[in-house]
Amino acid sequence: MKRKTAIASGLVILCALIGAAFAKADLPRTHLKVVGAWGMLTQYKNFEQPFWTKEIPERSQGAITAEITPFNEMGLKGAEITRLMKMGVIDFGSTVLGYVAADDPRNEAVDLAGIAPDAATARKITEAYKPVLDKFYREKFGIQVLGVWPYSAQVLFCNGEIKQLADLKGKKVRTAGRSLAEFVEALGGTGVTMAFGEVVPALQNKVIDCAITGTLSGNSAKWPEVTTHVYALPLGWSEVMHGVNLKTWERLDPSVRAFLQKEVTRLEDEIWKAAAVETQQGFDCNAGKDSCTAGTKARLKIVPVSDGDRALLRRVLSEKVLPQWAARCADCVESWNGTVGKVIGLSAK
Repeated sequence: MKRKTAIASGLVILCALIGAAFAKADLPRTHLKVVGAWGMLTQYKNFEQPFWTKEIPERSQGAITAEITPFNEMGLKGAEITRLMKMGVIDFGSTVLGYVAADDPRNEAVDLAGIAPDAATARKITEAYKPVLDKFYREKFGIQVLGVWPYSAQVLFCNGEIKQLADLKGKKVRTAGRSLAEFVEALGGTGVTMAFGEVVPALQNKVIDCAITGTLSGNSAKWPEVTTHVYALPLGWSEVMHGVNLKTWERLDPSVRAFLQKEVTRLEDEIWKAAAVETQQGFDCNAGKDSCTAGTKARLKIVPVSDGDRALLRRVLSEKVLPQWAARCADCVESWNGTVGKVIGLSAK
């Protein structure tokens, strides 16, 4: 009896595998052009690039192929991506939501300064708000959102000593978005909006005193060469939106769309799961620890965070950052309160 059961189970599994193979073999031959995020960072090297150039062809049994180019190698800074996707110049593209906050404050909604102390909370926030973001992008930009994922935790890199958040008073700090700039200004500093690729010379030439980016992103971009301290308080996650021009998407065969959405969701899950690991790797590499395997060993001082500063971050979020965002996004406050607000226990007013 056991033998018959084992044989029956084996046949079921075999049939499922054969069915999946035929399903993928039936996919029409399709070639895609993709614009990825920053090419020098581990997210592109370890996830985006191999996903499109290796995994998609393999998992579709050669039916779907793709070429991907990071936007920085196209001479772009990231803020142009959604507009170029709307125009149909770019089909599939990735960019940091904070870079396009000037187009609409909804782009800041999942990554306001101080909103998520850890990757798990950031993911809950993003999952709650994703339906709102998807509807917004379809209606305003003609873009189908396929996935939203983070970089490593965004922290302060400073070219000089920093012991606590109060030390930002009087300092010029590079930020990638408006909410981070407002956070810095609430503490008496000056927020300086600056493209990622311009930060190293700006720190080197004392144009700015500090800059905010991911723990591992900063390491990959050689920020340790022009900084001395890292303050280990997560201020954000620099979340990336990956989408496709809606007209391009609707021209694809339905089987291709279903396959790609399933695969991008898998990619999204892998990047989220890696966020906490990459964050710690960033700290380890910047400190020069032997546990560093994902970056370059440096000799920065990693400054521990006090409970007082964690409380201060929450207070600045609720009293300064959130009200200022709500004032410029009055028509999206209700949807934010019904999604993100419920996750973190705050209301935008």
